[in-house]
Amino acid sequence: MVRISLFKHGWKILRTRAMTNSNLPNHFDGDVDLGIIGGTGLYKLDCLEEIAVLPEMVTPWGITSSPITISRVTGDRNHLHVAFIARHGLHHEFPPSKVPFRANIAALKHLHCKAVLSFSAVGSLQSYIKPRDFILPQQIIDRTKGIRDHSYFNDEGLVGHVMFGDPFSRSFADYISQFHDVLQNPDSPLPCLLHHDRELTVVCMEGPQFSTRAESRMYKLLGGHVINMSVLPEAKLARECEMPYQMVCMSTDYDAWMEHEEPVTVESVLGHLGNNSRNANALASKIVQDMAKQLPEFMKTGDGLRNSAKFSISTRPEAMSKETLQKLRFLFPDYW
Repeated sequence: MVRISLFKHGWKILRTRAMTNSNLPNHFDGDVDLGIIGGTGLYKLDCLEEIAVLPEMVTPWGITSSPITISRVTGDRNHLHVAFIARHGLHHEFPPSKVPFRANIAALKHLHCKAVLSFSAVGSLQSYIKPRDFILPQQIIDRTKGIRDHSYFNDEGLVGHVMFGDPFSRSFADYISQFHDVLQNPDSPLPCLLHHDRELTVVCMEGPQFSTRAESRMYKLLGGHVINMSVLPEAKLARECEMPYQMVCMSTDYDAWMEHEEPVTVESVLGHLGNNSRNANALASKIVQDMAKQLPEFMKTGDGLRNSAKFSISTRPEAMSKETLQKLRFLFPDYW
């Protein structure tokens, strides 16, 4: 392992050769257009060529969960740049409560990312959302327990409140929904559906244990459609960073509420995971290839989020500590 301490805008970037392609540069001087947060298989799209691997970045909020791979669409003259982060680490070593969410989102913001596309496995809370279906939620019910660091504006001597009534980007969801026909289910007569409406709600629970049957029924009655352990604080942090954010949820099971569902087998779970992985790759590939032709309007304009953080912070700069100002400038070098 080789570590080289570099400095950029006053913050270290930790360089390590471990688990990276040593033939690629370990620096990137351009801007990132799309950030993708996922797991194994989502940073090796066939339509992309890797151009740099940034080993774990040290941000003011810690180290990212994985190296950041910078890629572009093969043959793309417009040079759409895509950054990939493995949420749970390259070896899936970070449990949901320990994911360095603030570091991951801060790193993407520092790279001038224009939008964040996130993928997550979920359990279904509704009978019409079957395993292998994909879901584009637009609402969140928070059932985490307050042990995750959920804000950049929560330090002593800093007060900031951002709007979160609509936690996802509707424009981004609408854009993704047009590619529903890429989802395939080759070993089943049932089609894989891409569910998309403005009331679809993801429940975020703490974990790492799954729900009891009573909890699962309660979440269903509360209006939840799917449940996972990863959307928070990821969505909140992306909002604080003014980046349009959309999660693609991939159903693997019916959680615990469906008591009469046939017992889950290892074979069935692996089958769902494998099919979801193939469809996630197909969907992500279609999205980045289309973006390479023409960048969507919501990415050009910021989807109405530009300057929202600046006007959400109540504390005057002269009342902030030097350390607090440095942190804010890591995210927003033009504001303070």
